[in-house]
Amino acid sequence: MVRSGRHCRNLLLAACLLPGLWMGAAVAATPPSVEGTEEMLDRADRIKTSNHDEFLKLLGELDQRKNELTLARQWRLRYLDAWQTAYEGRYEQAKPQLTEVINLSGDATLQVRATATLVNILGYGRRYEDAFTRLNMLIDQLPTVKDTEARYQALGEAAQFLAMAGQYDLASGYAQQILDDPALRDHTCQGMSFKLHALYRNGDIKGTDPGFDRGIDACLANKQELFGNEMRADRADYAIKQGRADEALALLQSHYDEVRAYRYPALIASFDTLLARAYWERGDLAQARKYANATLDDSVRDEYAQSRSQAYQVLYNVENRLGNVQAALDYHEKYMDADKGYLTDVTARALAYQTVRQQLLANKVQVDALNKQNEILQLQRKLDRKEMETSRLYIALLLTIVASIAFWLLRTKRSQLRFKRLATRDSLTGVHSRQHFVDEVEVALRVSARSTRDACLVLLDLDHFKDVNDTHGHVIGDLVLKRAVAACQHHLRRHDIFGRLGGEEFAVFMPDCSASQARERAERIRQAIAAAPLWGETRHVIISASFGVASTDRSGYDLHQLMIDADNALYQAKRDGRNRVVYGQLGDFIAPIEPTAPANDNAPMGSAASVNRP
Repeated sequence: MVRSGRHCRNLLLAACLLPGLWMGAAVAATPPSVEGTEEMLDRADRIKTSNHDEFLKLLGELDQRKNELTLARQWRLRYLDAWQTAYEGRYEQAKPQLTEVINLSGDATLQVRATATLVNILGYGRRYEDAFTRLNMLIDQLPTVKDTEARYQALGEAAQFLAMAGQYDLASGYAQQILDDPALRDHTCQGMSFKLHALYRNGDIKGTDPGFDRGIDACLANKQELFGNEMRADRADYAIKQGRADEALALLQSHYDEVRAYRYPALIASFDTLLARAYWERGDLAQARKYANATLDDSVRDEYAQSRSQAYQVLYNVENRLGNVQAALDYHEKYMDADKGYLTDVTARALAYQTVRQQLLANKVQVDALNKQNEILQLQRKLDRKEMETSRLYIALLLTIVASIAFWLLRTKRSQLRFKRLATRDSLTGVHSRQHFVDEVEVALRVSARSTRDACLVLLDLDHFKDVNDTHGHVIGDLVLKRAVAACQHHLRRHDIFGRLGGEEFAVFMPDCSASQARERAERIRQAIAAAPLWGETRHVIISASFGVASTDRSGYDLHQLMIDADNALYQAKRDGRNRVVYGQLGDFIAPIEPTAPANDNAPMGSAASVNRP
């Protein structure tokens, strides 16, 4: 598994903003002059990551003497205070501070820097659409940004956030801009770290690529060990995946004390997770458990970080190997919750990026339309000076163009919404569409296979549904389908996956469910459909359904085989008289409870009298 991009954004906040070299000189003990106070401000800005303890000392002294600073430098000090607030993880307090700098400072450079920091904070709060919107505004400002450090900060934020959204090619491009700009040569370390990480996440390079050596050397030369250790983490991740756990352990342990000294929870948690994985691969269960627990202690609690889900996975593997069944189950449940949260968060990032991108494209089209309208107005003024007949002709033509643009925009928007609905939901019943059902079940089956838990697939088909359509019409048939779906949904669990495969055929995937449980639940659903209340235009239609059940204990964790076995069982139920549940290839079934119906041999198919027919 590839490590989460979130801890890279931790590094960006902690070390990408203005990571100048540590000057090493102590602040003078004598009371500073006005010039000395402003020199302290410059130095604090330079060393805030390379010598953070000294930065805090300077910041405290500057806050006491801020009246000795010019107004412009007071705003700079307020930005550093906001940066430190965000650095400590107090994001809600940092947001208004940064917003004040953006709106009131009047300093273009500080506005860019504060915007970049705010983008990072919005990302932590999982307000991804707001974050990407501000990031696009920041990118638009890049051509006008003259200050080298502010330019670096904007490019670095773009590289990291786009990588987080899975846009690795774009992320690599912004990182390359840092490397290509001669004015940003002091940030070669960071640029290489951003680019190598994007290339590695995208599968374009391996952890053994010589570029990692050059990047680490550049970070050592600039005293930016934070980024050097970020690249070492990628190398260790690759070594573990290649089965070279000893190599990964040697690399991680040699820099572990250094990483802990940074006091950045996400980076420490990343190293702890890698160590836990490496020790697990090596077979050292005690050390694997130690570092997995350290990951949970050091990671940010409310984040959907991949390091937490990996730590729970290692702890599950350890307890499972030791035979501690209850502990293993507890950790597996936590792993599933953490992994689901992480994957949901990854999807949210990618969706937010695409949403903002679509909004920008739509805004561009609207701007183009407004420009067209402006052109129309200008032409209209000119045409007023000409003959009336000619002016009317031109105006009609231009208005047709505007109407065409508006109509195209409306159709595009409606198509986007329609395609989004069709991609995941059945338009009639509102349950999963066939393809979305298949995709969701394949993911759930992989999870069940990893945990070796049973799961079942239930196929159900409404009996004599063609007769309902032929007798009562397709409109009533659609209402009957909705009634059957409503009856089914009352008996589904939160984790069950319910979809329409086509026509009157539906499927329910039941994770963490034994065959006997699936049969009992299918029988309850069968009874619910048969007993569904008659209402509205469907009050004369009595329906029933046949069920075929397949389970992983017989069919394995392959969806194709489960579908075949469940389908065979369904057809066996049809052959045996319908309105029943059949399990497996052996024809196991639950006999239905025949409802009482009025004796009327002449009743049409689909009416109350036809329920006892095969």
